[in-house]
Amino acid sequence: MRLLVDVMCGGIVSYLRMCNHDTVYAGDRGLEADDDALAVARDEDRTIVTRDGPLASRADESILLESREVEDQLAELTAAGVDLTLADEPAFCGRCNGPLERVDPTASTPDYAPDPAEFETWVCRDCGQHFWRGSHWERVAETLARVRESTEE
Repeated sequence: MRLLVDVMCGGIVSYLRMCNHDTVYAGDRGLEADDDALAVARDEDRTIVTRDGPLASRADESILLESREVEDQLAELTAAGVDLTLADEPAFCGRCNGPLERVDPTASTPDYAPDPAEFETWVCRDCGQHFWRGSHWERVAETLARVRESTEE
């Protein structure tokens, strides 16, 4: 899905990107005015994810969330039909939403990233951030599993 998440729901952005949803965060683009967010959503064919009822009602496509809590928001997204399955091959940067590419196993990485010969590693073509399936990935997987369990009850 192509989403635009408003500033009221920023906690879910990285989850959506890790599930391979092309997700623009309004805060990253300085989209504070509703008209600006609506224009971007329309121009880029994005569904707005928001807690703002008037904004949701003006959008061509929107998902209106009620909760302030991240896990509850994720459950609401699941109920709205958004697939929250972690990607086997991540496509979007968790930091900037840029495209990811796999790092060659023989390439060097920054000090904060693991050796790509030992861990599958990806790099963002836009911001240069490196990603791998480490403890953060595991925490996200656990959160999404809890969300799935709660929505199946």
